Amino acid sequence: MERYKLNIVFVFCIFLSFLPEMLSAGVSDKSFTVVIDAGHGGNDPGAVGRRGKEKNINLSVALKLGKLIEANCTDTKVVYTRKKDTFVPLHRRAEIANAAKADLFISIHTNSLASRNSRVQGTETYTLGLHRTEDNLEVAKKENSVILIEADYQQRYAGFNPNSAESYIIFEFMQDKYMAQSVSFAQLIQKQFRQSARRVDKGVHQAGFLVLRETSMPSVLIELGYITNPSEEQYLLSEKGSSALAKSIYQAFLSYKQAGKQGNVALSGKNIEQETVEDEVQAEQDKKPQATQSAQPVFKIQILTSDRVLPAKSRLFKGLAPVSRYKEGGIYKYTYGESTDYNRILRLKRSKVDAKFKDAFIIAFKNGEKMNINQAIKEFKQNR
Repeated sequence: MERYKLNIVFVFCIFLSFLPEMLSAGVSDKSFTVVIDAGHGGNDPGAVGRRGKEKNINLSVALKLGKLIEANCTDTKVVYTRKKDTFVPLHRRAEIANAAKADLFISIHTNSLASRNSRVQGTETYTLGLHRTEDNLEVAKKENSVILIEADYQQRYAGFNPNSAESYIIFEFMQDKYMAQSVSFAQLIQKQFRQSARRVDKGVHQAGFLVLRETSMPSVLIELGYITNPSEEQYLLSEKGSSALAKSIYQAFLSYKQAGKQGNVALSGKNIEQETVEDEVQAEQDKKPQATQSAQPVFKIQILTSDRVLPAKSRLFKGLAPVSRYKEGGIYKYTYGESTDYNRILRLKRSKVDAKFKDAFIIAFKNGEKMNINQAIKEFKQNR
């Protein structure tokens, strides 16, 4: 019996010695997750140059970027949509990001033109939105055409035809609550490409990319350069070039994360691709504070965001009126309804808004300043 007791004590002591490792194995100290998506792959080569293929360039830069983050950011978990030359459907890439509850999604691609002797060169970064130019539409068409490889693409993508301009009208009615963060990160990337890698800066744009449509976090799609420009293809295929591009994205990532820690994720910057002209009434309204002054929290329903001022009777509002707007991080954000009664706004959202804007959400202001919605609801309940 004594020996039996001693054995139990011995086993228990061994268990205690391994307990710290067992606990640490089940608990992650990663506070930030980034998903790195190397575009194309497997039987989808992407754009093809004289010497190389887009899928290989994308993967090379993606792996180098991930390695830099893993080596230097101990608080960050890196998730790859692919680490080898394999084909991953567009919808699956978004599913990977959403399942990982990622804080950031980076899709890496390489640009091209019809001519393999083109002199067009430079980097550009896209966020989700409606294309403003034919050039942007063509880029989106090329990147979205990968769905044609998927056997069930018509059912899975609800009849979306990547080669039809009419299909892209759906992006005109989309609102992305992560637009400000996405644009800010895109601007940081282009700044690094220009200053660190010394590449031609073709700017930040919007277009209808399916891979960005389904992600539930700030997301960007990067075009590293033109594989159809012989000199740029040589740069993209070189160790020096791919490393410089990866390092530029990494430096932008560090700046983005730092801004987030300081509570300034939506960095200031110029609006992207504004092409609509504001009328005098709208211009005058923009000079005035758009948030209601109140000692109590004022609740509103945010329905969509835009990089430009929309007309008062824009069809994007889907018949809702009156609609207000405020500007944050260089982005115009549009709201419907206004009340200090949270329950009233919640009922309004369910009865009139949800059917038209499935991604709408409630925000709050106090004394003209936007405030945390949870704190606003708490104050509302205390004041009842």
